Amino acid sequence: MTSKPIPRALEGVKVLDLSRVLAGPWCTQILADLGAEVFKVEHPGRGDDTRAWGPPFLKRPDGSDDSQESAYYLCTNRNKRSAAIDLATPEGAALIRRLAAEADVLVENFKVGGLAKYGLDYASIATINPRIVYCSITGFGQTGPYTQRGGYDFVAQGMGGFMSVTGEADGGPLRAGVAMADLSTGNFAAISILAALRHAERTGEGQQIDISLLDTQIAMMANQGSSYLVSGVAPGRLGNRHPTVVPYTTFNVADGVLIIAVGNDLQFRAFCTEMGVPELGTDPRFALARDRLVNRDAIEAIVADLVKDQTRDALIARLEAAGVPVGPVNTLEDVFNDPFVAARGTVHRFLREDGVEIPSVAYPGKLSRTPAQFERRPPRVGEHSRELLEEWLGMDEAEFTALAAAGAVKG
Repeated sequence: MTSKPIPRALEGVKVLDLSRVLAGPWCTQILADLGAEVFKVEHPGRGDDTRAWGPPFLKRPDGSDDSQESAYYLCTNRNKRSAAIDLATPEGAALIRRLAAEADVLVENFKVGGLAKYGLDYASIATINPRIVYCSITGFGQTGPYTQRGGYDFVAQGMGGFMSVTGEADGGPLRAGVAMADLSTGNFAAISILAALRHAERTGEGQQIDISLLDTQIAMMANQGSSYLVSGVAPGRLGNRHPTVVPYTTFNVADGVLIIAVGNDLQFRAFCTEMGVPELGTDPRFALARDRLVNRDAIEAIVADLVKDQTRDALIARLEAAGVPVGPVNTLEDVFNDPFVAARGTVHRFLREDGVEIPSVAYPGKLSRTPAQFERRPPRVGEHSRELLEEWLGMDEAEFTALAAAGAVKG
């Protein structure tokens, strides 16, 4: 008896992916994980810029580096197929237009106006495919004073206010350890595409999505941005402290560091009881959240003294049992050795044809009916050029050979 195939939420959705580096590929990987057919269009020579962003690189069976398979590239390009098309050639641009006519979604992250000279901008594509969802990811948007600036995650984190609230109180501004502006933009782009696809299904009407790193980074300031808009006072850097919740930071213990994240008054009283100082939970300086905020330095000093001689894991177990949010500060080695990872299927491992294993952090959402699936390892440059052109356009070998001779395609 054969098992019933698992349904794919985005089955039949065709995505033409002209993006590279991180925000765009992150977006299209989400769509691919959920079942969309994603063709990644790459430059025939260098491919996606991130292919060379290493080390570390994937190791070949002989132990040498595969210089086209950086860890950076691998993290954001699974479940896709790659077509090598040079859209800077007339033949390549014409080929992209033909493919766009068959696509449901096009994702690009060229500079504003960069695709117009090839006839690949939204206005041009919409004339041949009015139902297309055309997602443009840029640093600063299609309108406004900064449209011609190049967009980089680091710059967006700085300009969007994130770095003004990140770092130690007496230190300089810091960016996040991962590209939060890029990743958040990729997430919002995927959400926007799904909304636009729903509209297109109902009406047959496509649209352009204009999403920028800076818009996204400002939106991601969330409570910090709202606090400024409400109060007119710009928040500053607090290290690991929370701007409004206390005690909510890291504390040194006998054998390391742990996080205590007391989110409400009940949790604070539970903490005090567990630590043998129940009277602290009713102390008028600390009993209510707003009082703990006013008296932050005093209560944090008391908590630091209470925990300094405790061992980390034993204290975590005690506080967890008491219902107090607590946890370790893990290294990535700790993370990937945690039993949580195996239990939740957090890592998926592809096996390449030559026996090389490619690890990949799985899509985090657990959908009960249409789960994310991991069927394709990240592709090599142009690995599927012939497949794409045959499947979408019915192209025969003679036409493909002619385009390859003209330098428009490779594969």
